[in-house]
Amino acid sequence: MAKFYVSTPIYYINGKPSVGHAYTTIIADALARYHRSLGEEVFFLTGTDENSQKNVEAASVAGKTDIQGYLDEMAALWQRTFDSMGITHDRFIRTTEDQHKKAVEKFWKAVEAKGDIYQGEYSGLYCKGCEAFVNESDLIDGKCPIHKTVPETIKEKNYFFKLTNYRDALLEHIGKHPEFVLPDARRNEVVSYIKNFMEDVSISRASMSAEGGSASGGKCGIPVPGDESQRIYVWFDALINYISGVGYGTDDAAFGKWWPAQLHLVGKDIIKFHCALWPAMLMSAGLPLPSRVFAHGFFTVNGDKMSKSLGNVVDPLDVAAEYSNDVLRYFLLREIRMGEDGDFSFQRLRDRYNSDLADEFGNLVHRVLTMTEKYFDGKVPERAEGFLAGAWPAYQGAMEELRLHDAVETIWSVIRQSNQFIDQQAPWQLAKLKEEKLLSDTMYVLLETLRHIAWMLYPIMPDTSEKLFGKLGLSTPKEFSHSALKAWVWGELEPGGKIAKGDPLFPRKE
Repeated sequence: MAKFYVSTPIYYINGKPSVGHAYTTIIADALARYHRSLGEEVFFLTGTDENSQKNVEAASVAGKTDIQGYLDEMAALWQRTFDSMGITHDRFIRTTEDQHKKAVEKFWKAVEAKGDIYQGEYSGLYCKGCEAFVNESDLIDGKCPIHKTVPETIKEKNYFFKLTNYRDALLEHIGKHPEFVLPDARRNEVVSYIKNFMEDVSISRASMSAEGGSASGGKCGIPVPGDESQRIYVWFDALINYISGVGYGTDDAAFGKWWPAQLHLVGKDIIKFHCALWPAMLMSAGLPLPSRVFAHGFFTVNGDKMSKSLGNVVDPLDVAAEYSNDVLRYFLLREIRMGEDGDFSFQRLRDRYNSDLADEFGNLVHRVLTMTEKYFDGKVPERAEGFLAGAWPAYQGAMEELRLHDAVETIWSVIRQSNQFIDQQAPWQLAKLKEEKLLSDTMYVLLETLRHIAWMLYPIMPDTSEKLFGKLGLSTPKEFSHSALKAWVWGELEPGGKIAKGDPLFPRKE
């Protein structure tokens, strides 16, 4: 049986989840649902990055002296948020878990045994926002281009990873497997970095606290094996979650089953870590590399960067409370092209809701089911050939190639064609002229097309898909398999089956 292992980045928990975090997680959820619908075994990993300076500082600002207590509280908030959003992750990992710590220790020792860790003195610039060391060439007007802050100068003795040992191997791998880094623009950026700028990287810090000394309640971070005075650098630790989450160091059978991953989803600001540091770490430890790393763009709100200081951080639960989880999913996946920068606008959301969901899709469902009730007593008429149901190959190709925006557009092209088909066929005229066979054929084609729309919508708008199946007198499969897929995608509605119009899917919002 085919498998699909997809991950999101693990998220800092120095604040509540935003719609930006929701975007990446929704993409992963849509892909996980799609691959499950094909009958594949799926593992979907997400979670929280807790060994972070940002989290320590957030706890201090919140007046929390118990660092672990703060992390427990915030991680629970993130898990509740994802549960409320209907996210179907198989594993929510926390980097303060014992399982993860064991994996990190084993990984460190494997890299150390390879001779790729050495002690040295680091003197340079460190951006707290990125939690990364930066070069002068990375700065704009002396500031981090992402966080607009002046990095601090750090000088301390650390452990280093021989990243430059893997320059040629990384370039060779990307050359042979261009799909490893997507989209193309990000691949070019990574290749340039590896060729021209990549250096050995410090992988430990002397301390992690809000003031630069010992954090209240104990130091934050995982100790370097054999050296309690040093904590493992957050990125070296965090990247290992992708293997610790599937059993590395604790469950060999699970790890052998799921690794390597088919897809890491990340933001473009962390692509160097995922496409240079992480694969080099895996090479050093003697482990296979993931198949693909896809980087999406930055997220703005009404054209401005989302930030607490601007007061424009959008809570996905607030959006879902006013609209629904499905509407939020639809808007993000339709409005933002995969791999490109995107903007969240409440006005655009309302416009999309009314034009796409209420006027086009909701109206189509209401018209078809109303006419089925009126002309066929609410029952599916006799079978007929349905030309509107041929979009599956285009939809499937878009999903496989991570073009989720095109997959949604394919669904909407069918919706628009269906509305045009109604206007062309004019069932009300056919009924008036007693063209019974043509009327029956027309309505069957429309009902069968709704079934195909419901199936294609399942990864994108799962709750709406289930409602539409219910209106057609069907239910979504409890477990997916190849035989179930064949039945649902290539099967047909049974004549005589009872439909249930019910309430409109998307009432207009004035």
